[in-house]
Amino acid sequence: MKAFATLFTALDQTTRTNAKVAALAEYFETADEPDKLWTIAILSGRRPKRAVTTTQLREWAAERAGLPLWLFEESYPIVGDLAETIALILPEPTRHSDRTLSDWIGALRALSAMGDTGKREGILDAWDQLESTERFVFNKLLTGGFRMGVSQKLMTRALSRATGIEEPDLAHRLMGDWSPDNVTFDSLILAPDPETDLSKPYPFYLAYQLDDPVESLGPPDAWAAEFKWDGIRGQLVLRGGQHFLWSRGEELMTDRFPEFAALIDFIPPGTVLDGEVLAWDHEADLPLSFNALQKRIGRKTVPKKLLAEAPAVIRAYDLLEDGGSDIRALPFSERRARLDRLAMDIPGGAPFRMSGLLPTTDWADLARQREDARQKQAEGLMLKRLDSPYRDGRRKGDWWKWKVDPLTIDAVMIYAQAGHGRRANLFTDFTFAVRDGDALIPFTKAYSGLTDAEFREITAWVRKNTVERFGPVRSVKPQHVFEIAFEGIQASPRHKSGVALRFPRMLRWRKDKPMSEANTLDDLNAMLDAYG
Repeated sequence: MKAFATLFTALDQTTRTNAKVAALAEYFETADEPDKLWTIAILSGRRPKRAVTTTQLREWAAERAGLPLWLFEESYPIVGDLAETIALILPEPTRHSDRTLSDWIGALRALSAMGDTGKREGILDAWDQLESTERFVFNKLLTGGFRMGVSQKLMTRALSRATGIEEPDLAHRLMGDWSPDNVTFDSLILAPDPETDLSKPYPFYLAYQLDDPVESLGPPDAWAAEFKWDGIRGQLVLRGGQHFLWSRGEELMTDRFPEFAALIDFIPPGTVLDGEVLAWDHEADLPLSFNALQKRIGRKTVPKKLLAEAPAVIRAYDLLEDGGSDIRALPFSERRARLDRLAMDIPGGAPFRMSGLLPTTDWADLARQREDARQKQAEGLMLKRLDSPYRDGRRKGDWWKWKVDPLTIDAVMIYAQAGHGRRANLFTDFTFAVRDGDALIPFTKAYSGLTDAEFREITAWVRKNTVERFGPVRSVKPQHVFEIAFEGIQASPRHKSGVALRFPRMLRWRKDKPMSEANTLDDLNAMLDAYG
């Protein structure tokens, strides 16, 4: 644990990418293999499951520190982080431990099988033998909210430096359904067996939003264009007579979309498709709204009624593996040609659709088609250079998202709540309302979009204009108008307004508008009729 805590400190004390990579590489070169494996798992989102509640941790920490619980609760929002608050208030340890990271994770996981008394004794015993930084790390693992300021891409770069293995190869090895329980560092990183996990997907290639004029990309005939579909990005893996569906977040979703099993009859094994999972209206041969698909996302199994109401298809736009061969290095035009040939053998009734390419001889014509995207349940266009390979991660140059402008509405701020971490002393989370006669109807929350200076300014105003307090939430004088941007709108009986927004954020603070000029509930419903 000491080596891992030292690594955490080194990463926490710098914002320089090269310094972070160097610290990680040194750790990967010197740490024990079980600890290296768990570090890779933690940095790739495979954290141990939470064994205790945060309420229990707060109570036990306050008790051990000899503080009344109310004083702990008052301190927590000031520090802004539960794990750090606990580490700061605990008394000095009475003994020291040389247990490794993997040992402590084993002890942490064993807590799940214990009753509350056993959990309490185990955690108090751990706190009593860990130094301050080690306690902080242990607490982070306990709460399940561990972040080290390092992306998986940065971690892969450091691992590449330590092992000499190329980054794209490592990125692929780290994909799939693995955990430190079923692999070793050697089998995962140094000498992987490609036959051990038939389900393993490829790293997703992610595009940046195009903010420059589209003409800056050069001649349009060097590019392929298609609609950017509003669904779930997924890879459908067909190997060994089985099929596996992976989300972009590396979540295995096969059981949630059982209809895709039918594609085994039409697509040869050794095929990996990249595409968009969409709820589909087979009669109209058009996508349904994202709201229809969302009903299936959170389910492990899908009832027949929902399968009938929101059948799914994969709208394929790339081919990553063909005949068992990785073809990502081929240009997009060749991969797309192979995909077109494969699609010819798939009947129209199967849960498969091609993502059609649009003519790319004229940027102005493409711009007009982009404006029509929302009516087609799409978010805009994707632009892909014809000679581009399929790369890993988010990269600029070859693929671009050219999204339609967001929908916007002017709303009144009515509630405010402090943020967390470095924003613990600022009010950053706000609830907004639209006018309905003399009433204000809350309809969305947003917490991003303002500058640090604006957050400081609105924080000072909130402190002076609080009307009521509800725990951490403050009701404020309804005065300030903000322009709220969002990607979509849908009916929602769970909300008082009757609507829910997709990806809401603050576009700007409308200091030029009085509350009387904010939008109304009728305006919101008109948007729902037009775009819902």
